[in-house]
Amino acid sequence: MIGYAFYSLDPREGYQVLGVLLERRKNPTRITRKSVMDWGKEFFSNKLDNHEILFIQVTIDENTGRIFRHIPFFVTQMKM
Repeated sequence: MIGYAFYSLDPREGYQVLGVLLERRKNPTRITRKSVMDWGKEFFSNKLDNHEILFIQVTIDENTGRIFRHIPFFVTQMKM
């Protein structure tokens, strides 16, 4: 299963994990960097106060729930 791990960058605390969202869209043409970032901003907006947010695409094992990062992993960053 594909998902996205979202992080915020706090200048004092460094990177903080916001959470992981699972990709459920069946049509891959609808999956863009912007659509993933917009989804993350909407879902985690209550945890952000003007921090930068970034995400990496991850694979989630359906049986164990373990999260695996792709190497090299893709990072997208945007100022909130």
